[in-house]
Amino acid sequence: FSISTYNKMWADAQKDLDIQLRREREEFLQPEKDRVKVFKMLAASYIKYIQIFRSLETAHDHLVHRQKRTVIRQVLDGVIGRILEIKKEMVELEKSEFHYIDNILEDLKLLPEDIEVPIPRYFIKEKLEVLQQREKILDQVLLNTGLQTQKPVKGMTFEEAVKVIQVAERARQGRRRAASMKQVCLEEKRQRQTKLQVQTGPKPDDAATCIQKVWRGYIQRKKTENMREEEMIFLGMSLPPHLKAMSISQMHARQVNALQGEVPEGNEEAFIKDKLRETEGLDIKQTLQDQIGQCFIECRHILGKFPDYPSEEAGGSMAIFSQKTPEQVAAELAAKKEMALQKKDQKGKKEKGKEKMSGKTPLKTGKKEEEEGWKMAPSNFLSIMEEGNSQYKAIWQNRDDGWDFLQDHDPELIKEEKREEVEKEIRVQVDELMQQKLENLKLAVDGEKSAKQKKRRKGEKVRAASCENSRTIDSLYMELVEEGLLIKPKTVNLSDYVGKYSYLGTTLRQVDVEPMPSLADVRQLIALYGILPLGSQTVHEKAPVVKSLLLAGPVGVGKTMLVHAICTETGANLFNLSSSNIAGKYPGKNSLQMMLHMVLKVAKQLQPSVVWIGDTEKVFSKTVPKAGEEMNPKRLEKILPKFLQALKAQDRVLLVGTTNRPFDANLKPFCKVYQKIILIPRPDYASRFGKYFEWSLLWKHIILQNGGAITNSLNISCLAKVSDGFTQGHIVHAVQTVLSKLRLLQMPRKPLRTAEFTTSLATQDPVYKEEEETFK
Repeated sequence: FSISTYNKMWADAQKDLDIQLRREREEFLQPEKDRVKVFKMLAASYIKYIQIFRSLETAHDHLVHRQKRTVIRQVLDGVIGRILEIKKEMVELEKSEFHYIDNILEDLKLLPEDIEVPIPRYFIKEKLEVLQQREKILDQVLLNTGLQTQKPVKGMTFEEAVKVIQVAERARQGRRRAASMKQVCLEEKRQRQTKLQVQTGPKPDDAATCIQKVWRGYIQRKKTENMREEEMIFLGMSLPPHLKAMSISQMHARQVNALQGEVPEGNEEAFIKDKLRETEGLDIKQTLQDQIGQCFIECRHILGKFPDYPSEEAGGSMAIFSQKTPEQVAAELAAKKEMALQKKDQKGKKEKGKEKMSGKTPLKTGKKEEEEGWKMAPSNFLSIMEEGNSQYKAIWQNRDDGWDFLQDHDPELIKEEKREEVEKEIRVQVDELMQQKLENLKLAVDGEKSAKQKKRRKGEKVRAASCENSRTIDSLYMELVEEGLLIKPKTVNLSDYVGKYSYLGTTLRQVDVEPMPSLADVRQLIALYGILPLGSQTVHEKAPVVKSLLLAGPVGVGKTMLVHAICTETGANLFNLSSSNIAGKYPGKNSLQMMLHMVLKVAKQLQPSVVWIGDTEKVFSKTVPKAGEEMNPKRLEKILPKFLQALKAQDRVLLVGTTNRPFDANLKPFCKVYQKIILIPRPDYASRFGKYFEWSLLWKHIILQNGGAITNSLNISCLAKVSDGFTQGHIVHAVQTVLSKLRLLQMPRKPLRTAEFTTSLATQDPVYKEEEETFK
């Protein structure tokens, strides 16, 4: 794929987004009473935004141009946030986390894979160095504390080492002997040909044929090279000769600049900023001084005194500086006086009205207004998308950069961005000068003295001193790792959680049967509630907040795997506060509070972070069994709500609980802590058997993953049918039991058979229907 392909993909996505924004302004502003129609509108918008999201994410990942990526990133954040807002509306409308839109997909001629929520790759790419450094530090701490040991290098015996050396040396000698014998044979052949030529001499026809052969080969190679070059120029994948000469000269100029140290590699923005400061800095400084001085004189003329200079926290000169004429300022003052007089008149009228109504009883307005119908809640992301859309139209839509092969940056656009930064830096310097000038003017003209700054500076020093003497994040991080509370997540991607979409959801709901969610639905919710908000700061701050998530399901359905997948996809830290992990650590109420304070502080500072509580039903259990009294699992029950209250919108910290017996918990406090509850069922037939689908699922996936091979002797359909009621964990255990090292060695001459897996599966207990109904 060339750059033009991804530019076109971006352009198509922006076009679709423009149409979708127009639809939102037209349809969602009107109230609607028909709930079925509302859900179809929301589902259609959700699907469209997912498609736009997929296109923008692909374009963002493959385009090299940094300024294009910045614009796409802004729109991407807006689209992700809007998807989460629409999802919230759909949940409130249907009172369910799971939605079945297979009939809408059929109308739109789309596959379920087309609305799979993608995981943006920039979540990890943008902070790859930080994550690698953090992982290195974590490994080192774990090694020092003995919690993790390096894999031992397998040693050889003396005889084995000698045998390996002998084999390698004999192979080397054999290769040398073969090469020398080949050389001898070629030399003998050459000598025989030379003798024949000396005896007979070359014929004129043979000499002419040889010359013709060489010449024709040379001419044909030249023609082929020219044809290939013309084709590459025609396809836009190579520069024409006149531009190629220019690019060579540009490259030479760049090399000279790099040698001189004027333009360091990858530091163009800083270079352009320095140039702007040199060329335009003095003009900006002089202009600001003149404008602020003129503002002082105008205020003195209108108000009769000089204004107070605002502090740096209040914005400095920006707070008083406005490009308004004295007439406009006078008009504003007159308008303020009129407003004040009007307020006084209204107060007088209200008091008179109260006196008149003092003897009367107030009217009761207890009647409920009629419902106007459903109306879309205001969005925090439409403005972001519209801003990105207008920026695309203004700058990039009609821009011809077909011959920009470097695709690095546009200096003019960087100048516009950096000019504001340079102006802000210079404004700080100008504020200091003009503040002193204002004090001198007040002293010279009005005879005033200002002592506010001294008081403020003293106050600032006191505050700065009081903020010191706190523990560093590094020491807290080390302590949490040593105590085993901060653990290393396993490298698992969300795509490894294989499962198929449910095609019968709408049909079952039409006959008043609530279908069990599929594994694809679970994967979607984990991406929407767990990964997307944690990966983007803008999305987390403005999207509907999800502070806590509960994954409930039988043993072996992949709850712990999903927790590790959230951390892998977002680069999040993983804190394990399970009852079994914190047993005996930080005893007492004060120590427990200190532990949670440490976790919260480190999680906020090194965000994103995931706080995981395994077997979380034990924290909220109605009665603690005697076997679990030593662990004291209920010690977190009262403090968890306070922990969640301390999380703000800007804190990318997610509390995730996993449980295989949620019905054992006291439901009232349990459901108050966990904002979203996701039921993870055992896999259905479509997920267990993947023959008629696009990729093999579960049985095929797990067998291939463990080194097995699929042959005609292995009936996957039979395995999928027999394993009804078993979870992914059961299937993994059965496959790993069968595919031992010895069995893998025998596999070429003894293919895998169905009976081997069914025998291993029969030794495990399935998930019975009664347990499944209890989960529902």
